[in-house]
Amino acid sequence: MSLNIPADFVEKYNTAGPRYTSYPTVPAWKQAFGDAEYREALAELAQKPGDELAIYLHLPFCAKHCFYCGCNALVTREKNAVTEYLDRVEKELAMVTALIGTNRRVVQFHWGGGTPNYLSETEVNRALAMFRGAFDLAPDAEVSLEIDPRIATPEQVAFLRSAGFNRISLGVQDFEETVQVAIGRRQGRERTLNVYQGCRDAGFPGVNVDLVYGLPGQTRESFTHTLGEIIGLQPDRVACFSYAHVPWVRPLQNKVDTTHMLGGYDKFALFQLTVDLFKDADYTWIGIDHFAKKGDELSVALENRALHRNFMGYATKPAPHMLAFGMSGIGDVCDRFVQNDAELEPWGAAIDAGRLPIVKGHKLNDDDRMRRLVILNVMCNLELPWKLTEAAFGAPADRLLAGELAALPPLVADGLVTADDFGLHITDKGRYFVRNVAMIFDAYLAGAGDKPLFSRTV
Repeated sequence: MSLNIPADFVEKYNTAGPRYTSYPTVPAWKQAFGDAEYREALAELAQKPGDELAIYLHLPFCAKHCFYCGCNALVTREKNAVTEYLDRVEKELAMVTALIGTNRRVVQFHWGGGTPNYLSETEVNRALAMFRGAFDLAPDAEVSLEIDPRIATPEQVAFLRSAGFNRISLGVQDFEETVQVAIGRRQGRERTLNVYQGCRDAGFPGVNVDLVYGLPGQTRESFTHTLGEIIGLQPDRVACFSYAHVPWVRPLQNKVDTTHMLGGYDKFALFQLTVDLFKDADYTWIGIDHFAKKGDELSVALENRALHRNFMGYATKPAPHMLAFGMSGIGDVCDRFVQNDAELEPWGAAIDAGRLPIVKGHKLNDDDRMRRLVILNVMCNLELPWKLTEAAFGAPADRLLAGELAALPPLVADGLVTADDFGLHITDKGRYFVRNVAMIFDAYLAGAGDKPLFSRTV
């Protein structure tokens, strides 16, 4: 059963804050970071030929815009749009491998978007061939992609499996038709179930489902029904994301009717319901918003305190570097974060001119690296062992972060954390507010108040 967490308590901690797929987070990065700085990072990576890599490929194309979407997506009628996009990805790939060499070992390869299954079989084969020709894909690498069931078929997912993908994520969001209409995403239930079954029939080792709570039109009753149907399907993993209404970042969200949207405590109660139902169905709650079957790699990693988090979400095959390709792609190379131009034309123009299309980035200093280790361990493994920082930074975390830990007593008093000689531990109650706990260690938030680019923590 749910913990009894009063509405005023939820409101107290319902502040704007990062989701910490990185630290420092994107708003702290600098515009004065571009082609030259990325080349410097890649030259350093070339001196570490044994380091494994993760790769993200952004494929922005969609058949239709969804009102709620926070992704960098394109809808186009241009006949050769995908071909021209892949031409430039190929050039981008060639520039990168010219600096780091080919045949580097890759342990995680993910296609996001947009809608990766917008691509035809020929286009999928071409994109895979590019990267397989440039890198050494480990035999046990996770090769994953996100799909929109509205344009998928069982035949298409069978092809994707035969092409080498071993994990597939289906965007469902909600089965309720009134919710789908409100977010501009009509998605027939039977079609979605048919595509899901096609993934199972094709033999995908990992089938994920993505849901969103806090959407317009959702009620406790309707979302209970959606969750029940998803649990009945028994996906390997479920991500249940909080809807972030940020129309100043994604103007299309202005089409979302917020008058019928749960917020604050009522929205929080939807997530508590989600936690309860998945727990009852024998799933493990992972991090802030993921659920995995017992025995799944994510569940095992959490149990072993070996869970990791990057721009692709929670991961069990960590690599010290992540290369990103395509517009808006975000990479993590040799203690530098880099972000590609999010606009198609300038991204392509930079590549055509022989420049890496970086528009923003950040080079981590020692303090950044220490806090990154601390924050991601809190977000992933729900604890901060004091000894975590000793080997790399020469002192225990309670000494390095003594000033920040002065903010701890109210969190202890509110039952979010406990502290002992070993370290800091997130409580069952604190799990719902783990972003708030992580924020006390964020040097870039000090005194800044609410950040308009961040979603609210509840």
